[in-house]
Amino acid sequence: MRRSVASPSRAAGSVLVHGVLAVLAAVFLLPLVWMVVAAFDAEPSLRAAPPASLTLDHFSAVLTPETVLVPVANSVLICGGAALVTVAASLLAAYPLSRYTLRFKRPVMYVVLFATGLPITAIMVPVYGLFAQAGLLDSRLSTSLFLATASLPYGIWISKNVLDGIPIELEEAAWVDGASVWQSLRLLVLPLAVPGMAVVGIFTLVLTWGNFFVPFILLNSADRLPAAVKIYAFFDQYGGVRYGELAAYSLLYTLPVVALYLAVSRALSGRFGLGGAMKG
Repeated sequence: MRRSVASPSRAAGSVLVHGVLAVLAAVFLLPLVWMVVAAFDAEPSLRAAPPASLTLDHFSAVLTPETVLVPVANSVLICGGAALVTVAASLLAAYPLSRYTLRFKRPVMYVVLFATGLPITAIMVPVYGLFAQAGLLDSRLSTSLFLATASLPYGIWISKNVLDGIPIELEEAAWVDGASVWQSLRLLVLPLAVPGMAVVGIFTLVLTWGNFFVPFILLNSADRLPAAVKIYAFFDQYGGVRYGELAAYSLLYTLPVVALYLAVSRALSGRFGLGGAMKG
């Protein structure tokens, strides 16, 4: 039996690809390493060097209601509300696009695809003017709804792909048995689409959780700002930065999203698939 020997060009290409991936991984990991080191370093700086001495003073300095608890609660209200609205609206908008033969389905999907690449900063000037005229500035509810609206293109695109993977024969069987479209959607399609819609919710939550620009423009009161905006409190007007407190705050700021992602991933493990739905 002849053994296949990789050509030198293929081996060199593999080494090059792995080298590029290693460099990209290092680029993403170095800021995380610095954040962890600086959070416990007694004398933090921009260097990601081993700390001479460890301390928890940075965490005790930021663990106050006005610095962490209130901003994180605002982030949960604003970003969590945006995620829930996006999931519900995306499912309702994607259902007819997936199930019905619409005349303008393809143009609508092109518009949705185009909207996913539209930078939100490009429309903030007219949005600010609209919010000012409607008296919606400094409102957490209005900010949450706007973030949900901005996340809808991604949500609709992902939701349609999720619904396309659910066989329509299941709904047709339910319709034959007398179920309405709303009943089949609520009792049949929605339970099967839970893993995919969870992806939409987590995706929206992660994007909105780290959004600084929108709440910074639309919210004015300090007690209504989310954690993403409160992070500027560690920068003074003369360019100084409290690196230790900034790193400690960043660690605490990322914990809720990471914990939610791990919890949802474990809860939904093994539910991606319709193998059991087609049996019997």
